Amino acid sequence: MEPRALRRLWLLCCCCCCCCWGRGASSGATFPRIWPRSRERQAAAFRESLNRHRYLNSLFPSENSTAIYGINQFSYLFPDEFKAVYLRSKPSRFPRYPAEAQTSISNVSLPLRFDWRDKHVVTQVRNQQACGGCWAFSVVGAVESVYAIKGKPLEDLSVQQVIDCSYNNYGCNGGSVLDALNWLNKTQVKLVQDSEYPFKAQNGLCHYFSDSHSGFSIKGYSAHDFSDHEDEMAKALITFGPLVVIVDAVSWQDYLGGIIQHHCSSGEANHAVLITGFDKTGSTPYWIVRNSWGISWGVDGYAHVKMGGNICGIADSVSAVFV
Repeated sequence: MEPRALRRLWLLCCCCCCCCWGRGASSGATFPRIWPRSRERQAAAFRESLNRHRYLNSLFPSENSTAIYGINQFSYLFPDEFKAVYLRSKPSRFPRYPAEAQTSISNVSLPLRFDWRDKHVVTQVRNQQACGGCWAFSVVGAVESVYAIKGKPLEDLSVQQVIDCSYNNYGCNGGSVLDALNWLNKTQVKLVQDSEYPFKAQNGLCHYFSDSHSGFSIKGYSAHDFSDHEDEMAKALITFGPLVVIVDAVSWQDYLGGIIQHHCSSGEANHAVLITGFDKTGSTPYWIVRNSWGISWGVDGYAHVKMGGNICGIADSVSAVFV
């Protein structure tokens, strides 16, 4: 098995070289580099990954729906390398959700399953490549969906615009969801289409557009800590649209599928993602979470995270966008 696995490693490495570094980085880009790396180091990281997969998969063998960990596009990276490149969202303190005082969230009866993708208001999974811009991908994804929910055409908006122009963040070096939302709300910047300002996977100079240029701005946002109130969080999802959350995604390096129930913690937020729905039809209810690591990762680019228990800190930092 090991020689076959190592051959697969080599293919993964070659693919990632083309995808992540084919464009090259500008002289101003300072986010962590992991290339060039020797084949010996890649093989060592891969062997460590195989041992880690065996360990993770052995901990809860009786749970049929638990997450499965194995070989993917990140298996050639040591955990510290993976975290330095892909987990670059900076946590912010959110006010706790005041359950007794909150009135803006509709008091709806929760269905067993709900997914905004079924309404055709969620864009396709994107790939942040070796740019630590998850915070921008998640915020832009929320804006795209909320406009579509309001009846506008579903369009890919520019993540690169947020990476380059959100002056209180650090582009591909990392950023804060809350700072990005505050920037959008304060400046009333109009997000343009991705085709007008395409993603380059590196920091660049901000390109400004005239006030008359068409685009998509926000009217506001909310930010709460929903820990211990995940049913209310589900109501917020139905009321407002997909939610931006920040999670501990260290163990997501190895995720292949199933429901994440262990191997991550609250209070260690490092990665921003977008919740599009939830599913309570099975024995283990779970959130449906869109990532920004391409469709080859996880479940076609998505993760399933257990509802209840604030798994991976998924309810600690929750934002909704208003347009």
